Amino acid sequence: MSIAAIHWDVSPELVELGPITIRWYGLLFASGFMLGFVIMTRIFRREDKPVRDLDSLLITMMLSTVIGARLAHCLIYEPDRYLSDPIQILKVWEGGLASHGGVVGILIGLVWYCRKHKDQPYLWLVDRLCVPAALTAGLIRLGNLFNSEIVGVPSDLPWAVVFARNNESISRHPAQVYESLSYLILFAVLILLYRRRGASIRPGLLTGLLLTVIFSARFLIEFVKERQAEYATHAQLSVGQWLSILPVAAGVWLLLQGPRYQRDVSSPSPASGSSTP
Repeated sequence: MSIAAIHWDVSPELVELGPITIRWYGLLFASGFMLGFVIMTRIFRREDKPVRDLDSLLITMMLSTVIGARLAHCLIYEPDRYLSDPIQILKVWEGGLASHGGVVGILIGLVWYCRKHKDQPYLWLVDRLCVPAALTAGLIRLGNLFNSEIVGVPSDLPWAVVFARNNESISRHPAQVYESLSYLILFAVLILLYRRRGASIRPGLLTGLLLTVIFSARFLIEFVKERQAEYATHAQLSVGQWLSILPVAAGVWLLLQGPRYQRDVSSPSPASGSSTP
């Protein structure tokens, strides 16, 4: 253990109110969605969309995230445990959410939402949701820190952390902090881009940036994280890295296709011969 290692012994429980226990993870998780609601309210008002629709959008996002992330964790990272006793899948309060599944869950849930809200095209909505999504992802990773989970591999770096609540004295990479900082920096970039360009921002830019940056960061940080899937402990790449390849490819594709799409929608019709204002 490094002498300069940080000793992390913070309780995951923030406060107890009788039979109710408020945990840091739950607070940060909920805060991400609440702050996201505020951000999307400003975006909807800026682009003249009905703010009343945000209640339905928030519920869709929360359910899609939890369901997708929970199923992905259970079926990808611990399939033997949960398939042998499927009722355990419902016990979300015991922990176990996978970010890749959360992303897939959101993308599927938004298909249902957009069918009921024709004034909010799918890519338009996903682009704007990327702004609060990056913030929420950063806060959730901080929640993982308070839970002393998703830890890194042993390290003797000055900022290595000893997670005392895991009953060990080994200093490790604070992988949760690496991810959280990556996502929060991305959030700052996304919100700055949107504030400067607003409704004129080209389709797919924010989504492409989010997918590329978040999952590239995830791929790289996995090298200093403990493996979560026991069946892939000795594999060259972790399960998280394999699952990150496709989102990165999709993000790069959106970034490259964006300018072409922008030219297509702004080009004058051959029949009209008019120019785009």
